[in-house]
Amino acid sequence: MPSEPGSSGSVVSLWRYPIKSMMGEELNSAAVTEHGLRGDRAYALIDVASGKVVSAKNPLKWARMFDCRAAYTDNPNATSAVRISLPDGTEVTSVSNSVHHVLSNILDREVRLESVPPEAPSLEEYWPDTDGLPYRNTVTDEVLAPGMFFDGATMHILTTATLDWLQRLYPDGRFETRRFRPNIVVMPSSTQTGFVENTWVGRTLAIGDDVRLHITRPCPRCVMTTMAQGDLPRDPGILRAAAKHNELNVGVYTAVLRAGTVKRGDTVVLE
Repeated sequence: MPSEPGSSGSVVSLWRYPIKSMMGEELNSAAVTEHGLRGDRAYALIDVASGKVVSAKNPLKWARMFDCRAAYTDNPNATSAVRISLPDGTEVTSVSNSVHHVLSNILDREVRLESVPPEAPSLEEYWPDTDGLPYRNTVTDEVLAPGMFFDGATMHILTTATLDWLQRLYPDGRFETRRFRPNIVVMPSSTQTGFVENTWVGRTLAIGDDVRLHITRPCPRCVMTTMAQGDLPRDPGILRAAAKHNELNVGVYTAVLRAGTVKRGDTVVLE
């Protein structure tokens, strides 16, 4: 059902990913800046051999990124440290002298943790042999926006309606939020079903008292949605369902029109 102006919902979860392609942290509130949630994708690993940004979009090299979780030790600012939980249960921080060595050992490739992107940042993306993808069983180079570690936009929104709809269409899959790595998850009003966000493109979303977001375009998905993480199994059917039923899209990208604070439970209104 299309979303009409004034249609409302609420924020049910907030997520930040301090280090690109690692697991992130769930929040009760977050500051929204012109560059998205403060502290989101503030760091990334750089492959020393290639100079490319490390991304789980190429799981042939970087699948173990999903075995690591990153969270700030306090509210993020220019001097905040990130705590990285490792597969063996130990931890290392972003300010530790050993962090590059520890992560290189886990990933079996020499990497460096950086907060400043390369001059022309790019990453590798693996395209599985799946119907509906622009490439099949190949690796491409993808260019990132200059000066940032974001892929397509600085914020990503997903609705529970879309997850529920995909679950109906592919009942054998587990369409959980963590597969799609959004920043803000919205539960729309009970009358809205299907791929609700598709009708938001080009419009403004008001969240709480302050934050205003412009919905720029649908968010195309990649192989990361199919990867195992925690108790979620590897499932190529997740990406196949998105390709078959919604032109590969799940959720939407946004640009920040007005900064502020967003909180779990905030009202969401389509303007």
